[in-house]
Amino acid sequence: MAAAINVRRDVKDSYYRYKMPRLIAKVEGRGNGIKTVIPNMAEIARALSRPPSYPTKFFGFELGAQVKCDDKNERYIVNGEHDAEKLQSTLDGFISKFVLCPSCQNPETDFVIKGDVIHMDCKACGARNLGDNRHKLAAFIVKNPPASESKKQRKQRKAATAQANGTNEDGMPDSPVQEDGDDVAGSDDDLITQRINKEAAGLKLESKLAQEDWSEDTSERAVAERLRELTVDGIMGDDDDDANKYEQFGVWLEEQGDPSDQDIIAKAEELGVLGKYKACQVLIQCVFDDNVAVQIPKREKLLRKFVTGEKHQKAVLGGIERLVGLEHKDKLLKKVPTILMKLYETELLEDDVYLKWGEKPSKRYVDKEVSKEVKKAAKPFLEWVANAEEESSEEESD
Repeated sequence: MAAAINVRRDVKDSYYRYKMPRLIAKVEGRGNGIKTVIPNMAEIARALSRPPSYPTKFFGFELGAQVKCDDKNERYIVNGEHDAEKLQSTLDGFISKFVLCPSCQNPETDFVIKGDVIHMDCKACGARNLGDNRHKLAAFIVKNPPASESKKQRKQRKAATAQANGTNEDGMPDSPVQEDGDDVAGSDDDLITQRINKEAAGLKLESKLAQEDWSEDTSERAVAERLRELTVDGIMGDDDDDANKYEQFGVWLEEQGDPSDQDIIAKAEELGVLGKYKACQVLIQCVFDDNVAVQIPKREKLLRKFVTGEKHQKAVLGGIERLVGLEHKDKLLKKVPTILMKLYETELLEDDVYLKWGEKPSKRYVDKEVSKEVKKAAKPFLEWVANAEEESSEEESD
């Protein structure tokens, strides 16, 4: 049996919990018929919770060689002569692109395929990110999706690993690696957005104009009042020092006007609020305005730095609720389905988070009546998400 190595070879910690067998390569044949057999590819694939054909095909694309995958006999071949270290380094590339979570860099990911787009659903940190959909392997994965039982196998492996180590997942790097997902939006999403807009236009809502328009007043006093309102609604927590940090972050965002993503991240790190779910609500309220539907795609990379778990996702919707219901109600209430669709297209939030948020009005972020109006406006979008979930469940059962 091959010696076990860390799934992430850049991690030198011998106690790193994620292990896989070291790749073995055996060269067979000669001349034009020379080929490299990987006898333990099936074991490696099981450790990564991926079908063996995926890394084998990846070798073919990266090395410009033909490959053969015989799943029945667990025999995987790459044409040509390739040494084990070269293949191991190529495997590192596969792991980086198609196994590790872009947010927390743990290999606890499952593929979720929607249409022709691959998403990576992380069970360690709860994030859902886009896979490398521009790589040639992506088309092969879409045509040959993982078998439904692969999730169960991954969960069993996770449970066994946790039992052996006696540990739980609890933490993420401060500077997560991000994938560029700007080029994957398709025409189907555009058609869906148009349909949602039409349904939203048919809503008969008796909206009231916001009594105060904070976007009109950028004086120091108005900014302070606005941040105090955030504190009153309980997002700052009980600790005075923590409340101070979030207030400083919000005031700084308001004063800057239109700061760059890099400056915002640097300030959040300086104040110690990057990665904190409460910072997501402050970010939504202070960075976006009545053009939020246009601004969300432009700020997607920034949002990915802040939204790393379920609590963060809920805080984002809380921020949207306040942005619409308290600050730009007259302009944005009828645009709620469009705003949520733009957010949905980023794949930052799980479908279940949207649906639970829309179940009933809550006074967690705004007045209960305001919450009721915002969620009523969101109804066409929420119905669309629920239908999409049902269709997905039916496909999985089939």
